[in-house]
Amino acid sequence: MVTRQTRALVASHVALDVTLAMVAFALAYFARFELGVIPAPKGQPPFAQYLSLTPFIGLLVPCAFYFQNAYRPHRSRTRVDDFFAVLVGTVVVVVIGLVGTLYFQTYYTSGPSRTDGAYEVSRIVWILFGAFNLVFAYASRELVRAILKRAFRAGLGLRRVLIAGAGDLADHVADRLIQHAEFGYRVVGFIDDRAEHDTLGYRGLPLLGGFEDAAAIIDSEQIDQLFVALPLEQHVKMLSLVEIANRECVDVKVVPDLLQFIALRAKLQELDGIPIISINDVPLQGLEGLVKRIIDVFVAATSLLLLTIPFAVIAAAIRLNSPGPVFYRQERTGFDRRPFLVLKFRSMHVDAERETGPVWTRENDPRRTIVGAFLRRSNLDELPQLWNVLKGEMSLVGPRPERPFFVERFKEKVPQYMLRHKVKSGMTGWAQVNGWRGDTSIEKRIEYDLYYVENWSMSLDFKILWLTLMRSFFDKHAY
Repeated sequence: MVTRQTRALVASHVALDVTLAMVAFALAYFARFELGVIPAPKGQPPFAQYLSLTPFIGLLVPCAFYFQNAYRPHRSRTRVDDFFAVLVGTVVVVVIGLVGTLYFQTYYTSGPSRTDGAYEVSRIVWILFGAFNLVFAYASRELVRAILKRAFRAGLGLRRVLIAGAGDLADHVADRLIQHAEFGYRVVGFIDDRAEHDTLGYRGLPLLGGFEDAAAIIDSEQIDQLFVALPLEQHVKMLSLVEIANRECVDVKVVPDLLQFIALRAKLQELDGIPIISINDVPLQGLEGLVKRIIDVFVAATSLLLLTIPFAVIAAAIRLNSPGPVFYRQERTGFDRRPFLVLKFRSMHVDAERETGPVWTRENDPRRTIVGAFLRRSNLDELPQLWNVLKGEMSLVGPRPERPFFVERFKEKVPQYMLRHKVKSGMTGWAQVNGWRGDTSIEKRIEYDLYYVENWSMSLDFKILWLTLMRSFFDKHAY
């Protein structure tokens, strides 16, 4: 249920965003025209002209933030989530503002009631507004976060949580809730059918009873949220618990074992009046896919131009260190299982797999050259894949492409493995920035890849790119 506390929190964010956005626009005007740092060859327009636009700004900002999920009442939102939601929302507002004011300016200076410059708004003002609004909106969220964190530490506003289950998945949920006290959850205990023989749960938390006792426990312990963390074979009990929680007006969070129970974003369709649920639809379609492609082309082309000199230095180092070509091409499986040749800086000796065949790279791999070891540790060997991105074979962000040999092996052993090919492969991905790369668990990598496919958004892409810059250079699994 949506509590009063949640509604108040969302309302406070909206009110702060509206107020601070209007302040940011007014401040942008004064920074542009009053400080005298930036020349104004067309003169200084009256402040009243800009002031008349502040209601429009105050309406547009929360709308843009809403579509970036900036107001989603989710206690486990991170600072990175907030930053990119605010960043993308602010960019949208600036673009709409620039286009909108340009249209009005053009109409009123060339239309039937010509009024030269009546609606002209400085583009520098819009850019300054974007910078100010980003800082103000993010700072306001940090302030609210600090206030809530202090309140949670004092025991105020905590959500009392009951976890249904007593297996590894339930233990994992308990670990996360306990480790992140700033989210404001207090784990009361567990319920599971083995409670008849055991009253002690995980980490000293009590096992309060069986599933049939759920209603009484929810009432006696004043539970606010029920986390259902059961394996797929207990699906019937899961439905029963959800029904009990609904009757008690308790929020329900189902935590599925993603390796057994995952479907890509479902979509209701119709076949001549017959409702059909498609479970393999992905969000990267239509306009969203076009926007992602435009960003890929722009970033890849710009990066290739800027990296011309570093590429030349790396190429020279490779040639001096080991005879053979500078670049290494290897077949990978991409979008819709289409094969393509991925491009990398060569980091191993020529014909390194002649005797072994396709094998995983391992720590201190003797096949690497001296320069190649550095390139792999720093991930610089991946940079030529910007060319694959420019050609449309890859994207900046997506599941990492795998070799056909391993694809054929994994698709038989790992549930849902082939669903990662529903989107273009990426230079970096959600699994990689969370540490699942190289010689690590393939099951965990697929779990994170499928999360990305199901939950794709531009904000998530920007978050992954940022985390790549922060975490991926000299990653301990890059060898």
